Amino acid sequence: MGSMPLNDMPWWRWRSNVRSALHMLSDPVFHQECWLAGREGYGDVTDAVYRLVEDTWLDNWSAEKYVGTIFRDSGEAALVDVAVLRVLRIMHQVGPDALVSAYVEHHGWPEAVRAAREAHVRLATNDGEDPDAPPKSLDVLRIITQAV
Repeated sequence: MGSMPLNDMPWWRWRSNVRSALHMLSDPVFHQECWLAGREGYGDVTDAVYRLVEDTWLDNWSAEKYVGTIFRDSGEAALVDVAVLRVLRIMHQVGPDALVSAYVEHHGWPEAVRAAREAHVRLATNDGEDPDAPPKSLDVLRIITQAV
């Protein structure tokens, strides 16, 4: 997220959090190397879901509500909605305090990862960034969202 145009979207901090969450949720290699390995600085699945829905309330209403403020267009919003629904379905089934392994072993996880990947790629590409770069740490995200 280093080259994201920070002042491009009115609610760019929320976009940064959503993008961070989708990026982490969409990367199976990251799941193995960071979350399952217990690597510090990247949180866990619950942290990612919290960043995805915390300020946006995407667990209560459609991302379409944020077109022009967080999301650039209805296409982005639609992909985010699908990802949110798939990830939340699993969270409700395994519980928010479940181990990372409970998420990645869930039968619906590959579908949730695929949906998060589609949303992540669209948002990253629209921001002029490489969607295949590894996810940034939560410390880097904090620095980015504090920048003015």
